Amino acid sequence: MTSTVDLAVIGGGVVGLALADAWLARNPGDRVLVLDKEASVGEHASGRNSGVLHAGFYYAPDSLKAQLTRRGNQQLREFCHERGVPILENGKVVVAQSVEEIPRIDQLYERGVANGCTLEIIDEAQLAELEPLARTHGKALWSPLTAVSSPVGVTRALADRVVERGATLRLSTPVTNAGPGWVEVNGNERISVGHIINAAGLYADRVAHWFGVGMDYRMLPFKGLYWYGNWPKGTLKRHVYPVPDLRNPFLGVHVTVTVDGLAKLGPTAIPAMWREDYGHITDIIPKESFEIAGLYPRFLTSKHHDVPGLLKSEFPKYIRRYLVKQAQGLVPSVNAKEFKTRGKPGVRAQLLHLPTKKLEMDFVVEPGDKSTHMLNAVSPAWTSALAVGEYVVERIHTDGF
Repeated sequence: MTSTVDLAVIGGGVVGLALADAWLARNPGDRVLVLDKEASVGEHASGRNSGVLHAGFYYAPDSLKAQLTRRGNQQLREFCHERGVPILENGKVVVAQSVEEIPRIDQLYERGVANGCTLEIIDEAQLAELEPLARTHGKALWSPLTAVSSPVGVTRALADRVVERGATLRLSTPVTNAGPGWVEVNGNERISVGHIINAAGLYADRVAHWFGVGMDYRMLPFKGLYWYGNWPKGTLKRHVYPVPDLRNPFLGVHVTVTVDGLAKLGPTAIPAMWREDYGHITDIIPKESFEIAGLYPRFLTSKHHDVPGLLKSEFPKYIRRYLVKQAQGLVPSVNAKEFKTRGKPGVRAQLLHLPTKKLEMDFVVEPGDKSTHMLNAVSPAWTSALAVGEYVVERIHTDGF
């Protein structure tokens, strides 16, 4: 049993694994331990997301997301090819559902160009060639480097590479406490650690608070639901997205293609009742529910987001027919009779900054005593994971935080 290690990573999701991977690439002789409470990797956001490899054009040019997503897309694409993980390089179109949205297409294009993304503004005829099922008003945005892979497949393949590079991956091993230079697992085993990286996802704020880090932040989780269609594989060729409301960190209901060619629609951004709220009411954690409910009076008065409008638009999406109707604005042939298979729900580990009442739009990484904390690793963290790993590890070694 390992009693002393150079690095312990709390959280065996794709970001935690990418951080361990980057550390070992830089320090191949180090003893690295990755800890996760689940029996297998990819049980939470890493295995429950859309699997879309984003291109990086949504994000403010001065953000970490803009800096790391384009690089992460390239790295993840290469990783899939190298490790034999299925990948479908089919591209994405962003469509305008009204004339009023056309200027926002131009805004997205300008933002993407500033971020170094490969993009093209196309007209309705070009859209019909790329994706005959999609509809737009006047113009659309074409992103050829958006792709899709298997979320679980990527996470497992990355876990394999981390182990091959010499790390120890301990599953079914909850971290019950931690502090500078040590972690406690299973409530009774203490391990000495040179440096700790907190990549605990939905519990990243709680782990950070053990170190006195991120005290102004709390996790405000949102549940994402998907519905799969029974269309023949390949019926939908491209991912079809709406123009997002850039005031909120959610992209809206979209119609996407899975790596094996199926069509699905979603997700929602419904407030979750507790951190791992996957729909089984028997799993509810009352203390977490009270904590989350206590955040909403503050969140509702935020000047940064249209919170009443967000809640008003999201709660009806529990009803499948309503969700389908939203998707019909993008792909009119979507109908409720053909989209009846519910996908595994996911929960977005969304960070709320208490003093400003603002949902954090960017990745948030903060240093601590002998520790580093990935506090906000929301979408597109799956796409960006390998680039995030390099970025964070480089700054740990150069005191760049």
